[in-house]
Amino acid sequence: MSEPAKQYFKIKELPVHERPRERLEKLGAEALSDAELLAILLRTGIPGVSALGLANRVLFKFGDLKSVAGASLEQLCEIDGIGRAKAIQIKAAFDIAKRLSEFKPQEKPVVRSSRDVFALLADEMRMQEKECFKALYLDVKNHVKKVETISVGTLNASLVHPREVFKSAVRDNCAAVIIVHNHPTGDPTPSAHDTETTKRIKAAGKVLGIELLDHIIIGEGRYFSFKDKDLI
Repeated sequence: MSEPAKQYFKIKELPVHERPRERLEKLGAEALSDAELLAILLRTGIPGVSALGLANRVLFKFGDLKSVAGASLEQLCEIDGIGRAKAIQIKAAFDIAKRLSEFKPQEKPVVRSSRDVFALLADEMRMQEKECFKALYLDVKNHVKKVETISVGTLNASLVHPREVFKSAVRDNCAAVIIVHNHPTGDPTPSAHDTETTKRIKAAGKVLGIELLDHIIIGEGRYFSFKDKDLI
């Protein structure tokens, strides 16, 4: 069965409201036909045939997008107007789609105790020569949504403001926060400054409705947990 004769126009000759790129920008990708999406991917046509015309040729040969996705480079290149470069563009796009469909996000670490936090950050923080202050942002099930560095201080002090600790927590709708910093001396015993910082951040969290679960100080091979010591 031969391809029926069709009149193909250059995309720029179409009314603006019929051009695939403009339609996607205005209406969203879900409003476009398979041919229009494929035309955007192809980007250009050939003399006498627009990108939309080429897209229709591809779909006419293979029937649907699923069959196009399974076509080889050689099969794609059999279509008049589809050279090696355009065939590669098509294969690359469908392989990206395949990988996305198979993508499984990594399991987010869950914090059940101070030991979990120590295991998560100890190797990284023990290498720091200065005090590094981090915050773990948790969801309602105590999964770690992300870890952020809040400040890097001097050898014996970190400058931390509650505003910086809770900024991401508020923005990302986190349920709770754990703050962590290291003592480069290797001794995780809290200083008076550490205790005062914990109190200020705990109080700020109460105002915001975001719980400060713990403040953990990491030393050389050991750590101190304010929660474990009933200090928070």
